[in-house]
Amino acid sequence: MKKILLTGDRPTGKLHLGHYAGSLKNRVKMQDDYETFIMVADVQALTDNYDNPQKVRDNVFEVVADNLAVGIDPEKVTYFIQSQIPQIAELTVFFSNMVTVSELQRNPTVKTEIGQKGHLFKDGNVTFGFLGYPVSQTADISFLKAEVVPVGEDQMPVLEQANRILKKFNRYYGKTFPEIKGVVGEIARLAGLDGRKMSKSLGNAIYISDSEEEVAKKIRKAKTDSENKLYYDLEKKPEISNLMEYYKLATGKSFEEIEEEFKDITYYIEFKEKLTEELNNFLKPFRERRKKYEENPQLVWDILERGRKKVLERAEKNMAEIKERMKIDY
Repeated sequence: MKKILLTGDRPTGKLHLGHYAGSLKNRVKMQDDYETFIMVADVQALTDNYDNPQKVRDNVFEVVADNLAVGIDPEKVTYFIQSQIPQIAELTVFFSNMVTVSELQRNPTVKTEIGQKGHLFKDGNVTFGFLGYPVSQTADISFLKAEVVPVGEDQMPVLEQANRILKKFNRYYGKTFPEIKGVVGEIARLAGLDGRKMSKSLGNAIYISDSEEEVAKKIRKAKTDSENKLYYDLEKKPEISNLMEYYKLATGKSFEEIEEEFKDITYYIEFKEKLTEELNNFLKPFRERRKKYEENPQLVWDILERGRKKVLERAEKNMAEIKERMKIDY
């Protein structure tokens, strides 16, 4: 039997090249070798969008369409919505007994995201749901007994936390869950056009669904430096090195090959024009696949409904075993 791979996306906006480099590319590559499940994490999205549920609902379609656009085949992969599987919430409650508040407060991913969303948590008043999302994420992965999770590098501390919880559960109740292995993309972290983390809120992202004109506009505005000499050095030349990461992603060329290609340029505009061309060539098949679903959104909802039925049956079976081990199978 194939090992189970599970990953997902928070439906808070369209997916961008950072998502592709960090996770989506691996999903495409791994879908033939694993029994793959992709979750739309709407409950997790509500931890910091609880006051804007329509945003979360609207973006369910967007994140699934983006996954389909990059080539994640619905005949090979099962898509489902988190909130439609009640066993995940049930397992979150059980796991919450196996982690302390101080552990969650020390988690680097949680600390970073609290800092980034400080405006939501005035005077340190972090919500219980936000602080505890690594516990929820542990349940997201393990309710199907998944073993492999393609993730961005910034999410590795959450997987480490998950494995600590699962080891504790196995110690108390007997071997139930496998260890989770996180698989980071070749480009562990693709920064935004301004060098910060790629994010919709920062306005520094290139989206999978961006038009040719939008890509060209964003690349023209991207930060560079005054040297007008192209070589890769993240410390001395962070801006141009970051754009070289984009070029590498779009073309598959090494940094040495890119440096050789542009060794005679006079101005960075020459590199930017070629980068725009290559990015648009790279995104063209994604746009064409996505158009099919934009023109017929019901295709996406049908895929999600098939996934709901399949995952719910599996979740019910696994939860029966979990409750038996915990002596609560009354």
